[in-house]
Amino acid sequence: MLYFFSKIFKNEWYFVFLMGLLSRGIIIFTMIGIAPLLSMSSENNGVTFGWEVFSAWDSPLYEQIAANSYDTLGSKPGSNVAFFPLFPLLMRLGMALGFSSNIAGIVINNIAFFLTLLVVYIWIKRTNGALVARWVIAILAWCPLSIFCTVIYTEGLFLLFSSLALFTFESKQYTQTMIWGILATATRITGLALIPTFLFIAWRKKLPLIAYIAGFVSGGGTFLYSLYCWIHFNNPIAFITVQHTEWQRKQGIDWEGWGQMLAEITIGGKNWASGAIADPWHPLLFLIIMAIACGLWRYRASIPQAYFDYGLCSLCLFLWLLSGDALLNTLSVLGGLVLLWCSRQRLSLVVYVYGLCALGLLLSSGGTISLNRLAYGIVSLSIALGVTVSRSPRWGYCTLAFFTVLLVTFSLRFAQHQWVAMLP
Repeated sequence: MLYFFSKIFKNEWYFVFLMGLLSRGIIIFTMIGIAPLLSMSSENNGVTFGWEVFSAWDSPLYEQIAANSYDTLGSKPGSNVAFFPLFPLLMRLGMALGFSSNIAGIVINNIAFFLTLLVVYIWIKRTNGALVARWVIAILAWCPLSIFCTVIYTEGLFLLFSSLALFTFESKQYTQTMIWGILATATRITGLALIPTFLFIAWRKKLPLIAYIAGFVSGGGTFLYSLYCWIHFNNPIAFITVQHTEWQRKQGIDWEGWGQMLAEITIGGKNWASGAIADPWHPLLFLIIMAIACGLWRYRASIPQAYFDYGLCSLCLFLWLLSGDALLNTLSVLGGLVLLWCSRQRLSLVVYVYGLCALGLLLSSGGTISLNRLAYGIVSLSIALGVTVSRSPRWGYCTLAFFTVLLVTFSLRFAQHQWVAMLP
């Protein structure tokens, strides 16, 4: 057995595929094997044994676009216009080859995810070494939000094209950067963060004119979709307009949503909703956790390192049990900013700047819905976390153990049609 695992770690490709296969295996087993059995004794009877379990929430909208194109309400765009076209187009291609829409979506997303693991491994091994690359792959594969790289969503596809665009730009292969950038921005609007990233780095490093051109051209996917919306709906930003009219997104930063999430973490959801101290235990427990954390940090020099690490990990776990999804949603963005800043010396400039630009785009999106899922689609955050835990494996193992628990939990939620990327 020891010989088997030593061979896996020596052969980089075995390790990459093992991380992908094990994490996908847990997701598939949980969703197909466990969730339907649990649903038999619950009020949720919507879980079935079959591929339909991978289609929920946004998934049917992608299938609808693939089968019937975008909705129109007279001359106005329907709500599914908010979803970019590349993923549904690939699904339609799969349907033309004889696959059902859900099988096509599952296969495309999973293949893209495995290719992402390979690309990111090669990239990070070149910039940070093999050890860091393995940690980054483990983080990418076992992050609980990676469930959206297995179901019918665009996470796998977007991670692949954005990673390729960043990798090729850093390698000064600008023609490839344009191609991958166009595909990324045709998959999701957050791909537009590539443009300021490339332009800033081209200016900072005094790169040739072709680098600036690659930066502008990488937004071609969104430009082409905007042209489509202009022709069909007489509104070149229809994909943004419907988010404000149909989904009630705000303009700029959603201060109310962020305030609610921070309040749920510190004083508790019941107290926030009632405007009074209906649940005194939540703020009291929060203060106790913070006080113990401050004490551990203050006297860290006199505490054995293992005790200090496990103590902080335990406090993080208790804080999650207390605050739940509000904590995860907040840490995905605000914690991501802190993580990027703290690890900036060990990140390439491309990774660092793209992470900041993409998080800035999320913050200014006018909502807090699904922030943790959208943050997972920013490959810079997984790289930064992998770089950080590679310096302290004890934290890395605790993180992966916590991720595994959440991966199973999120898989059950999605299979039971419960919201995974939570509202505040």
